[in-house]
Amino acid sequence: MNFFSLFRRKPAPRAQATVAANSPDEPLETIILKTLVIVYNPIVEPSTGKRLSEFMRWNAVEDLGRGFMSDILQASGGLVHYQIIERIDVNAFPVKVDGRAYDAESYLSVLRGDAPPLAPAEANYYAILKDFNILSRVAKNEIDEVWIFNFPHAGFYESIMGGPSAFWCNAPPLQRTDAAKRRFIIMGFSYERGVGEMLENMGHRAESIMEKTFEKVPTEANLWRRFIRYDKTSPGKAALGNVHFAPNSVRDYDWNNPAAVMSECDDWFHNFPDFKGIRREVSANEWGNGDIRKHHVWWLTHFPKTKGRLNGVSNNWWRYIADPNNVSA
Repeated sequence: MNFFSLFRRKPAPRAQATVAANSPDEPLETIILKTLVIVYNPIVEPSTGKRLSEFMRWNAVEDLGRGFMSDILQASGGLVHYQIIERIDVNAFPVKVDGRAYDAESYLSVLRGDAPPLAPAEANYYAILKDFNILSRVAKNEIDEVWIFNFPHAGFYESIMGGPSAFWCNAPPLQRTDAAKRRFIIMGFSYERGVGEMLENMGHRAESIMEKTFEKVPTEANLWRRFIRYDKTSPGKAALGNVHFAPNSVRDYDWNNPAAVMSECDDWFHNFPDFKGIRREVSANEWGNGDIRKHHVWWLTHFPKTKGRLNGVSNNWWRYIADPNNVSA
């Protein structure tokens, strides 16, 4: 069974509506993300034909993709569906911004610690845009976003945005990409890592997009800033925290902290936007006792996904996270 058949879904068509800034009637949208998958997985052992992922005993992209898509479908309440339009397997190492690239021998030397990684480290996104005709395909609505599966030292950001009025998406926006005619995101997923790290990439994407979405909302009405409160910075007023900080975290990635703190997480999940003032004690057992994937699913699942609109912002935050074209420039 190939990657296309493993991943393709046939959800309902995307809903369309024009609503007032504070309308309670804005419908929920089913969002279909037509996705191009590019896999850099070169042959590194010619005698056996083994590609890098197999040679290093890293993860299969099929397994990673399935897990990620399933988790996002769950976290979004069934609203976000990925449709894999095409998978392209590349038997080469991506070119860096200075034109250099690893070959099998030089890359394996870096992994063994016998040589330093190439510097500058960043991959040449513009070469990729050209080689795979990405701007034209986005402009023609053939694809909505791109996933690039890669490996340590490949030089890809976790996420990056291009297109007209592209903005920070955990990386500086890609310049000179207006030919796409609309915004698009390139996700960088490492098959050396797991689904949890893929969700971390998505979480930082969500943070960037929601910061932009709420940037013109007055502080007292900025629900995003309320959502990401955690006890260390907002004692007694924790909500969901952010990607790196759970409600009770005291440092980065502190997802296994047994300390109990008060959180309004249930109010967000059950009552948004009509908060009831519900708060209760939570600790690490709520989000998997340190498991990165479980924490991120827990966090993403609490993102609002209800009908209506407040202060010009949809109560379904997934419409922005999945499609940055819905964010006001």
